[in-house]
Amino acid sequence: MSVSETDSALLPALQGQPIERVQRDGVEYVVLGTAHVSRVSVDAVDALLAHEHFDAVAVELCDSRAQGMRDPEAFKQMDLFKVIRDGKAGMVAASLVLSTFQKRLADQSGIQPGAEMKAAMDGAEQRGLPVWLIDREVGTTLKRAWHSVGFWQRFGLLGGMLASVFERDAIEQSDIEKLKESDLLESAFSEFASGSKPLYESLIGERDTFMAARLREEASKRTPLENRRVLVVIGAGHLKGLCELLRTQQGNPAIAVAELAKTPPKARWPKYLAVALVLLVFAAIAYAFHRNTALGAHALLSWVLFTGGFAALGALVAGGHPLSIVAAFIAAPIKPFRPGIPAGGISAMAEAWVRRPRVVDFDTLRDDIVHWSGWWKNRVARTLLNFFLVSLGTIVGEYSAGIHIFKSLV
Repeated sequence: MSVSETDSALLPALQGQPIERVQRDGVEYVVLGTAHVSRVSVDAVDALLAHEHFDAVAVELCDSRAQGMRDPEAFKQMDLFKVIRDGKAGMVAASLVLSTFQKRLADQSGIQPGAEMKAAMDGAEQRGLPVWLIDREVGTTLKRAWHSVGFWQRFGLLGGMLASVFERDAIEQSDIEKLKESDLLESAFSEFASGSKPLYESLIGERDTFMAARLREEASKRTPLENRRVLVVIGAGHLKGLCELLRTQQGNPAIAVAELAKTPPKARWPKYLAVALVLLVFAAIAYAFHRNTALGAHALLSWVLFTGGFAALGALVAGGHPLSIVAAFIAAPIKPFRPGIPAGGISAMAEAWVRRPRVVDFDTLRDDIVHWSGWWKNRVARTLLNFFLVSLGTIVGEYSAGIHIFKSLV
């Protein structure tokens, strides 16, 4: 239900705002549904905090997103070597793509997405109230969303993400208005979320369940007198689902949180397919040596030239330093004998070592990647681009080498 007419008359900022009040386990949750790009939502948060008593404030944020709001400059401390070594380049790139969508919204609407969440945290801290971060880590959500769709849908998702980076047209006003009824992540991937039930579930449904469990978990940690009234600030798209779950959800909340916080295991078949291909190719090379030493040497040289050549081409297209191009050429052919960091990772680390990102690269990163040329101009973005293009080149090279070697044996 919306805020009462009496309250609306007393507090114009709450006029027409979606507010639900849910009683559960001796706690009253005052749930405010907000728009992520609306000054009205910020005013509604301020009005509730100013005119009602709360014992805690919960917000639709995870630790990393909250840290990003509290300290927007924190990402400048990013260690590119560690990101690449730990296999997190994909998550960093996805987060940067999402940030371009947020920047376009901010530039067009005049308000930073999530401003109402920051207002809620600031208001709570000013009043000495605990802040509960109840959303699932954005990296986990993106990984679960990625694994929820099929192989071909992932190509569409990647294409949509890349297109959103270089989109020059203004975001339609109707799309901005939809943010008042939906979720920021859902809006960023709206075309796919609306047409894919698994994707919608991982972006919205699972998070409703997670946040309801987190509220119950936080409430259970404190004595009844400490948390009798909690202000919950969430996107309007979560309001109905979260409130229903708050009323009906059963079971141990900590178990539900732990289950939904798990990163889905990687599918094994792509790895098995890649291993099978490499084994088949090397079996063919061995057979070529068995037939004729010259034929075997030719097959082995083909493997080196195709895998190394396409990997080096990826580094070249990424604008890589000559050393990172050489690193790609050397690392790609020996990939089957060198488990661990992929060829793209080795080349990217060489790039980051030779052309160390400067302070200005971090300062301008989010602005640079909005333009396609910025991915080559900015050293941080170029290192990530190097990683992906060299990795792609290595895969293309392996398949090309296999085809060429088998043809030479026929």
